[in-house]
Amino acid sequence: MKDSATAGRRQWMPVVHRRRRAVGASGATDGPPPPRKCTDDVVVDCAVYEDGVRQATLPLREAMKTARERPGSFAWIGLYQPDAEHLAEVAEAFDLHPLAVEDAVHAHQRPKLEQYGETLFLVLKTIVFVEHEQLTATSEVVDTGEIMMFIGKDFVVVVRHGSAPGLGRVRRSLEARPETLAQGPAAVMHAIADQVVDDYLDVADAVELDVEQLEADVFSAGHGDDAERIYQLKRELIEFKRAVQPMARPLQRLAEEPFPCIGPEAGRYLRDVHDHLTQVRERLSGYSELVDGLLAANLSQLAVQQNVDMRRISAGAAILAIPTMIAGFYGMNFQHMPELGWLYGYPLMLVVTATLSYTAYRAFRRVGWL
Repeated sequence: MKDSATAGRRQWMPVVHRRRRAVGASGATDGPPPPRKCTDDVVVDCAVYEDGVRQATLPLREAMKTARERPGSFAWIGLYQPDAEHLAEVAEAFDLHPLAVEDAVHAHQRPKLEQYGETLFLVLKTIVFVEHEQLTATSEVVDTGEIMMFIGKDFVVVVRHGSAPGLGRVRRSLEARPETLAQGPAAVMHAIADQVVDDYLDVADAVELDVEQLEADVFSAGHGDDAERIYQLKRELIEFKRAVQPMARPLQRLAEEPFPCIGPEAGRYLRDVHDHLTQVRERLSGYSELVDGLLAANLSQLAVQQNVDMRRISAGAAILAIPTMIAGFYGMNFQHMPELGWLYGYPLMLVVTATLSYTAYRAFRRVGWL
């Protein structure tokens, strides 16, 4: 079911920044509450498909009613961050389980697959790459969102939260292939899951560039202490892994277990998605191990550099001790000291001091302390 448009990986990901609202001591957000969203703000797209062909773009209630009245057709409803009131009418029309509806409203769920009667509830974590010119100790590398799907025999309801990218491209791609879309909601589920995992691969490619750049910086000649940058990248990799790792079990179940709304043909395609997810998991494990090695290498280099600095300081102190000792002897103001009355005593003292200091310098250079 994967279309040719997804064969070439996207070269760059959209810039996404986390948005945080100030919270007061009481826990309430500062300022007036946001205005209530209308239905048009929540419903991204709503259409009925029959034999893989889009019939019309309909209002929410009419699309739900039409899908139930026409055998062989299904409704594809796309929602973005709906509240409980907006999702309630969808839940009532398609008999969605209250627990699943609650999860879809509040989000912040782990990737999972649950079955409620003949309806499947699938949660996918999305990842987007946050553009940055250079990795710093505070750089955000990845940001997460959620896509939740209710899949039945005659409907698929897709709910997006957070930074989950839009699915307009997926819808247009499927509409261009009616023979694929004719397989029903299972085709939509596969296309969305495939797009999410393809995005994982794109983000993994972008993260790899950060890892390579950090590796080059750590082993460069004039490197400094990169521990904070390494630790920040490791935190972002952990966030990436938290989205990817739990996805394996739901995709495996979809590919192997029989479900009323998913045929065996869709299961074969979902196994391909699972294989791509395995590639991402293996790459993330490799990045994590490499970053751990970079942190250890950075700490080792700092220890070696500190040891070299201590050697240089010790060698310099030993060289300076020679003129200090000689000057100390001849600064004691005794009358009967060697060469005090000799005309060339002072020049001789300077020559001896310089000779001994140079000899010590050459000795420290020979052993690598300077």
